[in-house]
Amino acid sequence: MVLGRCPICSSKLKVVRLQCDHCKTGIDGSFELDKFSYLTEEQKEFVEIFVKNRGNIKEIEKDLGISYPTVRRNLDQVIEALGYSVKPTEEEVNKKDILEKLSLGELTSEEALKQLKGES
Repeated sequence: MVLGRCPICSSKLKVVRLQCDHCKTGIDGSFELDKFSYLTEEQKEFVEIFVKNRGNIKEIEKDLGISYPTVRRNLDQVIEALGYSVKPTEEEVNKKDILEKLSLGELTSEEALKQLKGES
């Protein structure tokens, strides 16, 4: 296994030498690691479990003994660590809008609660 991050400062590491175990040929240079090399060990374990379970959240919950929100949070962290942005779901956006309207006084607390429960 190749370390992806410096154990001292957590900066990204580069590979500077490759060597064949059989003939001992060496190649020096500056080689980039793949995106997955920069994930933490916990993130790599999560990705392995995610792939093993074909993305089935219920199975991931069982394997790791964690809740649905924790699975989602871990997945979002891996997505961000790979350099992608995490887009909020439509439900998350709706909740944010409701709470914003509540804070601006556009909704009463009762109206906001009903909307959050999906009652209106």
